Amino acid sequence: MSTTALILVDLQNDYFPGGKCELEGTEAAAANAAKFLESFRAKKLPVVHVRHEFPTDDAPFFLPNSEGAKIHSSVQSLEGEPVILKNQINSFRDTNLKEILDDLGVERVVIVGAMSHVCIDAVTRAASDFGYQCALAHDACATMGLEFNGVSVPASQVHAAFMAALGFAYANVASTEELLATLDC
Repeated sequence: MSTTALILVDLQNDYFPGGKCELEGTEAAAANAAKFLESFRAKKLPVVHVRHEFPTDDAPFFLPNSEGAKIHSSVQSLEGEPVILKNQINSFRDTNLKEILDDLGVERVVIVGAMSHVCIDAVTRAASDFGYQCALAHDACATMGLEFNGVSVPASQVHAAFMAALGFAYANVASTEELLATLDC
């Protein structure tokens, strides 16, 4: 049986109400991510936290050593759970994430976190490209509205478009409840 790991990406204070880059649906996404965290811990399955920090103080959010860059209390890491510090969008780039997963014998990953259209997209595609079987909990991810060429795109549509694209070729995209029921986690 293959080992499944949970990857929690960028569920940090700046994305929550009152933070420097509040996302739509962050609290609901984190609540679902916490369900995965509880289940993986109960079954003693690997959990990897990913935390983004920009390398300079002139960043718009996730400033180095700031309160906003800390992992939110709802999904806080425990001693012994790896916390990957990244400075890039892709959680694998310039980090030891792949080494950690490989050392743990991981073949499948469940991905949750933020932002759907950037870091979640990047980590899911990279994990798939590295050969991991990917599951993505759409209701445990959050994002923001965007604008392109004069067109405002609401967060719900940004999220839906990226979940649809990832579900097409990179991951099993399903709800928290569906994934918890079907995965051995």
